[in-house]
Amino acid sequence: MPPHLTVHLPHFGSLIRQGAKHLLESTIVPLGLFYLMLITVGFSGGLIAALSWSMLAVARRIVLRRPVPAVLVLTTGLLIGRTVLGLMTGSVFLYFLQPTLQNFLVAIVLVGSLPFGRPFIAKLADDFCAFPAAFSEHPRVVRIFRRLSLFWALVFLTNGVTTLWMLAEATVGDFLMVSTAGSWSVVGLAIVISLLWFRRALRGEGIVLRMGSKAAAATP
Repeated sequence: MPPHLTVHLPHFGSLIRQGAKHLLESTIVPLGLFYLMLITVGFSGGLIAALSWSMLAVARRIVLRRPVPAVLVLTTGLLIGRTVLGLMTGSVFLYFLQPTLQNFLVAIVLVGSLPFGRPFIAKLADDFCAFPAAFSEHPRVVRIFRRLSLFWALVFLTNGVTTLWMLAEATVGDFLMVSTAGSWSVVGLAIVISLLWFRRALRGEGIVLRMGSKAAAATP
């Protein structure tokens, strides 16, 4: 990679729309379906509805030969475990305890991926923006992703502690509303901080990110 490089990325608005689409598909819709079926049909109906949505989302992409986002694979895999536990125990508390504890699991995965060639957070970033290979595989860029991994591990630890406390204190409805709004507010703020930090760190390495190109490309 040349010592001075400009990487053109899609417009910031398109990145936001892409991220919102993944968030809607992998998290918000399954959660909304679960709560709707919970209050109208019952706990088991909510479990099946949420899992069915996620499984269909994965299957649709496979049938259409479209890439399956890493975030969708992660949330679907975790949802399968939650559903099995919920059906076996019939406990709403345990059903929501598992995703709360998953915050700690994701933090462990982020830290555990640091010794490997590409940290797990770099693969998640590909869901929102396909970086050029020459850029994402560069040792200096990988080092920045490792620092971001530590930052996001702290974010998930914070979310885990907060939602665990709320789960013990709030009703199901209040927990879903407040924890979802609070968690994604923290995540949204963390995304902004990450982007600003990312751009600043790259600038220090002689790499400039420019937003607004029609397709991601790297030019000297």
